[in-house]
Amino acid sequence: MKTCTAVVFLSLLSLGRSAPQTSCDSLVKPITISNEEMLGKWLYFGGSSDIPGSRSLAHLMTSVWLDITATSQSNVLNLVQTQKIVDECSSFTYNVTFENSTMLIEKPFYLKEVYLPTDCSDCLSVYEEIISGTDTFKSLLLFSKSNNVSSAAVEMLKTQAVCLKMPSPIMTETEEEICPVNLAPSEGLSALNELLEAKMGHRLARFLDTIFDLFVN
Repeated sequence: MKTCTAVVFLSLLSLGRSAPQTSCDSLVKPITISNEEMLGKWLYFGGSSDIPGSRSLAHLMTSVWLDITATSQSNVLNLVQTQKIVDECSSFTYNVTFENSTMLIEKPFYLKEVYLPTDCSDCLSVYEEIISGTDTFKSLLLFSKSNNVSSAAVEMLKTQAVCLKMPSPIMTETEEEICPVNLAPSEGLSALNELLEAKMGHRLARFLDTIFDLFVN
């Protein structure tokens, strides 16, 4: 269970400087993306989140990738997420609704995902809003179908984080070997939901985030 939130939700404590509102308007305006463009293998390069524990995972995680495939339903996609944390690989799978350039999960928690402009043609800048009970979280994530992304794409992601008033993104080490594709995935949504609902653990997770930010840099 400790690895199940690896893709979603990684960040630093510092917030960075404010960005001009005129540039923010265009940088955080959702773009149009088709079902076909979503399909395929996406490597995770970094992101920001305010989910408790996300910064700790960012320092422990060495790789994440997604494999998105179509299903028999035109508005449903299947995601398989595989990650390596402290040299341990794990994988989980779940279905999502994808319509009008928006990804939705409605149960057991609510997640809405839209896509923002990027500086490279094979990149995906993802903005998520997550509601679990009375808690609301947000995440900003960068994926690519290539094995590397340009410094300009990373800088755009950092500026988007400033515009969205989110912590500065943590970027992953892309030289790390990714996990194999033949892992048997477990059901992902129920495990993630348990972590989101573990309110008693949120305070400890935030404390660990602060410790990692102070000493693992």
